[in-house]
Amino acid sequence: MGFTLSSKPSKQRKALFNAPLHKLRKLFSAPLSPELREKYGVKRLPVRSGDVVRIMRGDWKGHEGKVVRVDTKKMRIYVEGVQIKKADGTPVYYPIHPSKVMIIKLDLSDKWRRKIIERRKGVLVEEEVEESIGGGETGSEEEKKGEGGE
Repeated sequence: MGFTLSSKPSKQRKALFNAPLHKLRKLFSAPLSPELREKYGVKRLPVRSGDVVRIMRGDWKGHEGKVVRVDTKKMRIYVEGVQIKKADGTPVYYPIHPSKVMIIKLDLSDKWRRKIIERRKGVLVEEEVEESIGGGETGSEEEKKGEGGE
């Protein structure tokens, strides 16, 4: 996904740094673990706070933790347990690029994210199946009441 047609590295960097946030969001994709890939039929999804990720590259390779914060402007994520100490001793989260992590547990509390997964591969998400079963029973009762009222 190029932001510019130029092949010059300086223009590529400039386009990346000046890109609008809704386009930068697409660069936040990280691969899903083999288990999740098999379960949902999707290879990559954008990282969100609440996901559990495993760091695959760099000094923190092998660490797993929950994503605490996503910084869209700086193109970095912050993972629980991945901290360094400042000179005065206070711990700060170490920024990690989203392409260097693998999602091992998805946060599916957002219904829009579940719809994205279903749209991409047509696989029903488990939580939504449970809700639709429960919602289907109440919905049919409401329909019956509505039909009786007419």
